[in-house]
Amino acid sequence: MSPDETAHDQTAHEKTGAKLVYMANQIATFFKTQPANEAAQGVATHINKFWEPRMRRQLFEIIDHGDSGLSPLVLEASSQIRRPEPAKQG
Repeated sequence: MSPDETAHDQTAHEKTGAKLVYMANQIATFFKTQPANEAAQGVATHINKFWEPRMRRQLFEIIDHGDSGLSPLVLEASSQIRRPEPAKQG
């Protein structure tokens, strides 16, 4: 892969990651209106139900990397979000 292709892939990956952070934070914003003891569960349930494994895998990559820009509620919910198996290298 050429340096240009690598840079393009990285930029696309970063854009996708930024979009996932935005989406997760939007979900958290909605569930912030719920009682505190239900908010994190609501975020996790929504992500588990509607996000495909590839999206959840990338969310955990973002979380594991740290300094993610994710809301504290998303980070709290992450312990209840199903972590998919790592992507197969092929």
